[in-house]
Amino acid sequence: MLIEIDFNSEEALYVQLQNQIILGIAMDLIREGDALPSVRQLADTVGINMHTVNKAYTILKQEGFIRLDRRRGAVIALDTDKAQALMKMREHLRIVLAKGCCKSITREEVHALVDDIFDEYRKE
Repeated sequence: MLIEIDFNSEEALYVQLQNQIILGIAMDLIREGDALPSVRQLADTVGINMHTVNKAYTILKQEGFIRLDRRRGAVIALDTDKAQALMKMREHLRIVLAKGCCKSITREEVHALVDDIFDEYRKE
């Protein structure tokens, strides 16, 4: 999986890293049980500080996307607590939809956008 960081983005580097790993899982580019590069390897490859990678991995662990294994390092391990995931998604969507309403984006446009994006991810 290729990680690309936009150093000119206003989004924090660790958030960009987290998001790219989550997108990689959703798009089936990395799967349950796959090992991620070590903190040092990823920091060197991407050109960022090891603490930044460590912060991204820590948050991914807290959010149930990876587990940290002493021998294998960071490994994709999805926590399948769907109820909790839906609750968090609702919180995030509430703000995104509020922003859209402020810009006069319609319900139909939102639904079409969600369908388009959802189709990008793995099919069940």
